[in-house]
Amino acid sequence: MTTSTEAWAPQDVAEPAAAAAAAPAPISPADVAEAARLVSFGLQAKLLPSRDAEYAELVRRYRDDPPFGRLADAVATGMGLVVLEVSPRAGMAVAAAEDSVFAVRMGDYSRRANSESTDRFLHGLAHLAVAALAFPRPEDLADDGYLGRVSVNGVDAFVRQACRRLEERAAAEGSNTDPASAAPALEAAWRVWARRSATGATKDARRLSGSTTGIVSKAVSFLVDSGFLQKTSDDAGGTYRTTARYQLQVRDLAGSAAMAELLDLGVVPVSDGTATLLPPDDSDELVADAGLPFHSL
Repeated sequence: MTTSTEAWAPQDVAEPAAAAAAAPAPISPADVAEAARLVSFGLQAKLLPSRDAEYAELVRRYRDDPPFGRLADAVATGMGLVVLEVSPRAGMAVAAAEDSVFAVRMGDYSRRANSESTDRFLHGLAHLAVAALAFPRPEDLADDGYLGRVSVNGVDAFVRQACRRLEERAAAEGSNTDPASAAPALEAAWRVWARRSATGATKDARRLSGSTTGIVSKAVSFLVDSGFLQKTSDDAGGTYRTTARYQLQVRDLAGSAAMAELLDLGVVPVSDGTATLLPPDDSDELVADAGLPFHSL
């Protein structure tokens, strides 16, 4: 007959072995390097997994290996980045937190665009209008297969329609008065946009950079360089289509007061990159003190 010690020996050996098998594998320096490599791919805005085998493999590992996915998320968080999505269609799509070194502030963007400091909020308005026209309905943002289209002239025309709508509301409310000329930054963005020339012209007929279509052109060029838009033609001042990365960015922006204010005017999407506004609905109130989709200085 076996002793009690002999009877329990197999179980005593099996339990530590099972516990060891269930324990997660330790994180290696190679794992950290690969997680950081994935984040670095995500920062290359125009690169997609379909164009790089290593990128595609790291995206696959992120999705199939939860511990690696958490490690990559932690690396991104440590760099001041927010992971919006990791997928074959968008790669690792990240957005910069407000305190991140990767955040683009309106002042930085304005200097990059070689514009006057007083035009910063006009550039912000242009970006806001592009986003609103690219994805004017909630279902457009929710549909991963949706491709938005915008054109430079279409964006400018849309903003001017919005300017007229807002001017009418201001007049009806008795607030249609000019601000002090010495404080142009206090002017409502719509008032300044409406006064600015749509194109202007230099002596050789080039579009003025400070014109409203010039401002929109700079905005869409920045979005192209950031991997958010792709140019499809030169029609209507330049026509562009959206990317998966831009859709994710606009989803992140959609809850902002400024975006809500513009969309509350009622955008009717048109597939050729232009759009119009629905008939006015006087029951809608504008959001007070709405900000633009850039971090403050």
